[in-house]
Amino acid sequence: MMSRYRHVALIGKYPTAGNGSGTPRAALEDISQFLLAQGCDVTFDQDTAAHSGIQGHAVLDIAGIGAECDLCVVVGGDGTMLGVGRQLARHDIPLVGINQGRLGFITDIPLEGYREALAPILRGEHDEDRRSLMHARVMRDGHCVFDALAMNDVVVNRGATSGMVELRVEVDGHFVASQRADGLIVATPTGSTAYALSAGGPMLHPSVSGWVLVPIAPHALSNRPLVLHDASEVAIEVVAGRDASASFDMQSLASLLHGDRILVRRSQYQARFLHPRGWSYFDTLRKKLHWNEGGVGAP
Repeated sequence: MMSRYRHVALIGKYPTAGNGSGTPRAALEDISQFLLAQGCDVTFDQDTAAHSGIQGHAVLDIAGIGAECDLCVVVGGDGTMLGVGRQLARHDIPLVGINQGRLGFITDIPLEGYREALAPILRGEHDEDRRSLMHARVMRDGHCVFDALAMNDVVVNRGATSGMVELRVEVDGHFVASQRADGLIVATPTGSTAYALSAGGPMLHPSVSGWVLVPIAPHALSNRPLVLHDASEVAIEVVAGRDASASFDMQSLASLLHGDRILVRRSQYQARFLHPRGWSYFDTLRKKLHWNEGGVGAP
């Protein structure tokens, strides 16, 4: 049976400062040939082609992929998928993640033996998982100085060498608290298993329409993680502290000034992930977090 998806984009991880090696060219070529054999037209992301040295294939930038392709296969890890997901969410293109390293939370098909999992997905035999994004803006003196989408989290951090920051937190215009801490995380369910988890936050199932606010090393132990409905707007104002910064997934604003307000609301866009039929979020958690190792009850 030929593929239900006719025009497939192929995007790999390419090396940048601090993110290690890129997707091997041989792996990308192999996946490309497999897709062609399934009856797909294959287009490479232009940055992937340039960094891997691939030639002789059609290439498009992200905007072109969004306009022309009906499926995107991403080869890399969760970081690569986050970046692609943010950019393609506005185009409503489904994404399939092939993990070239360890199992990822959202890139869950291992590179070794990917054909067995990918072939049914191409035929339309898959489960779909939609993830909400956040739209964040940094407001300074009434003007927006930074605007970004985030799939994982929005983080306000103290400076590298300074003490705590003081942050005023509002939800839907209502004052919540002034927090003295190393920072504050606003995380989606997708981001609840990332930085927010290491800071003591709960894990939210992807189907939960919520966010979690997690203080980072708060001065007052009564400042605990807080779960909100994702229809809320969160405002974080920098009141005190030096060299505070904000990051939006992998996008950063290097410095914040006193009085800056970070406004976070639900984006109108969602990322669409396709998984092998029978995929379970709990299976992913169990494998990724090594639950039940050496214990009873594991399948």
